[in-house]
Amino acid sequence: MSDSPTFWHRLDRFLARLRPHREPLSLALDAWVVLAAWHATYLFRLGFERWLSARPDYDVWVQVGVVLAYALAFALLRVPQAMWRFSGFGEIKRLTLACLGAGLVCGAVVMGLQLYKVPRAVLALHPLVALAGVCGMRLAFRALYEHGRARITGGQAEVRRALVLGAGEAARRLLAGIHQQGWVVLGLLDDDPAKQGARIAGLPVLGPLQAVLDKGVRGAATHLIIALPSASAARRRQVVELAGQTRLPVLTVPSAEELRDGSAQVAGVRDIEPEDLLGREAVQLDEAGMAEVLCGKTVLITGAGGSIGSELCRQVARFAPARLVLYELSEFNLYAVEQALGQQFPGLPLVRLVGDVRDADHLRATFSRWRPQVVFHAAAYKHVPLMEEHNAFSALRNNTVGTWQAARAAAEAGAERFVLISTDKAVNPTNVMGATKRAAEMMVSSLVEPFPATRFMAVRFGNVLGSSGSVIPKFKEQIARGGPVTVTHPDIIRYFMTIPEAARLVLQAAAIGASGQVLVLDMGEPVRIVDLARTMIRLSGHSEQDIPIVFSGLRPGEKLYEELLADADATLPTAVPRLRIARLQASAPRLTVQAWLAPLLADTQGLDDERVRACLQALVPEYRPARH
Repeated sequence: MSDSPTFWHRLDRFLARLRPHREPLSLALDAWVVLAAWHATYLFRLGFERWLSARPDYDVWVQVGVVLAYALAFALLRVPQAMWRFSGFGEIKRLTLACLGAGLVCGAVVMGLQLYKVPRAVLALHPLVALAGVCGMRLAFRALYEHGRARITGGQAEVRRALVLGAGEAARRLLAGIHQQGWVVLGLLDDDPAKQGARIAGLPVLGPLQAVLDKGVRGAATHLIIALPSASAARRRQVVELAGQTRLPVLTVPSAEELRDGSAQVAGVRDIEPEDLLGREAVQLDEAGMAEVLCGKTVLITGAGGSIGSELCRQVARFAPARLVLYELSEFNLYAVEQALGQQFPGLPLVRLVGDVRDADHLRATFSRWRPQVVFHAAAYKHVPLMEEHNAFSALRNNTVGTWQAARAAAEAGAERFVLISTDKAVNPTNVMGATKRAAEMMVSSLVEPFPATRFMAVRFGNVLGSSGSVIPKFKEQIARGGPVTVTHPDIIRYFMTIPEAARLVLQAAAIGASGQVLVLDMGEPVRIVDLARTMIRLSGHSEQDIPIVFSGLRPGEKLYEELLADADATLPTAVPRLRIARLQASAPRLTVQAWLAPLLADTQGLDDERVRACLQALVPEYRPARH
């Protein structure tokens, strides 16, 4: 197939331009068929020699009356409102009632006015001929539409008609191939005054971006495609929000960053992703500094198959480490990340280990054998309500004790850097998960003095959009089911960051962080969860009337807002704009930490939830368990 649109694309585009005027056009075409049927009936009754000459002088006025009567009957039965491409038995039934009813009325009026020169056979046959004509026209249109749809989409899928927002080079390249994917593009919008009224690849620029809110401009569009990859992130977010007001599904071409790294092509379109909703500019990182830390080194990542862990694996692989050791408890997650890395980085040596950070002996054996120089500790239980009830001891053993065991094993094996992935929930924690992560930070800092050859650091950030258990996948699933979308509280806010953003900044923190530091990622402005839900509903092409939002109430341990630093903390800037160093209050002395750990390391039976909370409060005095 050639790169230019086919005849069927052009025909569908022409019909789409007519669709906003469908009802008057339908009525006009029906009236023309009714008039043609009148002449055809005369021709059948009188033959070619007499079908014009034998008519009475008043036949023109009879024709006008017949056409008006049929038009009125069609309007009363809502015939013009029907979609011809869906014509079926129900439509034929309405047409039959309209034609027979109008025919009876016309016959009665003609006879009542004593217009006897109009043949009775014409009055009797005309409704049948008119019915055959209007039904045949609809069935022919449907057959044409079905054939055109098959030629455009390659099957029976509905034709997708798009209005493209943006008329630059990206739009031009998009138009060069998108028709091969079953799309019909109706036109483009762009704010550049020089492009107004111009044609791009044969398609008109219909107006500025704001014109997308005009129903007349949108016409028969079924989707909107944003083609502004080189616009600033903030500008792209504005356009996404503008498009969301139309209640049409919104797609986008890949961003400039996706195009640069080769992960996407401009001729392809994708759904709106979390990063499109944040509208933050990409941070400029010290690539040379990260390469110095990672290139040619053995890097071990715990929780390698999780949302953050797997992205860390991909980001680390870019810097050509000598070996990447994947340490993961879930067999399926380990398999998935290994397959993805093997495809994207076929030359990278991988060590795939099923392991549990709660197993101290296996950790020591692993670190002793592979001698990683850089360790990223991403293994954690992170679901707040799940850890709050009946799983508190599991959270303590995994998040806190597991961190201490991994950090100690790394130091004993001679690791140069150990980076703990922490969370904003560790600040003034009100839940078990946050308290265990704050305790994990203290575990790491307690090893700074006895192991000066290893740099220990922690990196805090907030919610990661698109990670497992986060609101984005949950909202997508609820919208796909038809709702409702559940939000815990109308005022709840969260700091958000995308998975790639978080992973890159973690690598940057590993490069610049000093031992004992807790680095804080600048998460930008907090986002109201209910606003995020509303945006996602709009971008899916629905309204809150279609998919309602239901407030379910705060869950155990959940706060209305999260903090990145405790009240008594201060921060220091770094050379990287999005990274700051937290100056924390003094942690518990090492002997206190060791004394606190001792009974936990010996306990194999587990503690109940209340004893776990009491244990955490003993080490983390700012922990205030929420009561529900």
